[in-house]
Amino acid sequence: MGRTYDTISFLSDYGLADEFVGVVHSVIRSIAPHAAVIDISHEIPPHDVRAGSLTLVRAVQYLAPGVVLAVVDPGVGTARRAVAIEVGDDGEEVFVGPDNGLMAAAVSMVGGAGRAVELTNEAYHLPSPGPTFAGRDIFAPAAAQLCCGRDLSELGTDIDPVTLTPGLVPLPRHEGDNLEIEVLWVDRFGNVQLNVGPDDVVDFGDRITVRWGSQVRTAARVGTFEEIAAGQLGLVVDSYGLLSLSLNRASAADELGLAAGDGVTLHAPSG
Repeated sequence: MGRTYDTISFLSDYGLADEFVGVVHSVIRSIAPHAAVIDISHEIPPHDVRAGSLTLVRAVQYLAPGVVLAVVDPGVGTARRAVAIEVGDDGEEVFVGPDNGLMAAAVSMVGGAGRAVELTNEAYHLPSPGPTFAGRDIFAPAAAQLCCGRDLSELGTDIDPVTLTPGLVPLPRHEGDNLEIEVLWVDRFGNVQLNVGPDDVVDFGDRITVRWGSQVRTAARVGTFEEIAAGQLGLVVDSYGLLSLSLNRASAADELGLAAGDGVTLHAPSG
């Protein structure tokens, strides 16, 4: 028997309208009744691996030690691998989910992959009426078995961590005086998180020109939402240390028409 865990942190695109999340909780409880399940989010847009990856990497440094169960799996039932990944050398955390890039950035942030297995041992799967609910039939049982002290090696075949599917993290790039960036995330308040930090725009000054599509606005660097004047667009350092386009008590995403994945250009105002 290996190390035991008492927490499973669970992320998915299952939503809460159907029974999927509740069923996964119940499968875990039937195998590992001592384990607490923390729901990170189940409102990842369906099939959006990129959004799931970004949500997980934002959350991972704050998660309790234990098992991370992440399921955004548009390739369910195909040849994509179901995997469990032990982080670093001490095994404080184990990630369980599809090998489609969903977990890669989060694994890297908390120490990198140590041991990894493909979940091929059917003795630790549930009997499956069909191949489309791996969260219930493969991933939840694996996460629960790990909590009970089942060693990673018992769950399947060892794989080289180098062969795990990498995550794709968009990076800003300079083109002349412009900084070409991307919208990473829009939160429920309509704040538009960008893939840049304050150090990336230190030479731009306190007022920055923002361009997207045919639109142009000027954003003021501010410390808090309350400092954003009426009719003004603010550029705030958010709770993850990245810059977000924001309005005071209104949705910047709605007003600007921006969504995750949209391209944006920043540059210092001319004149």
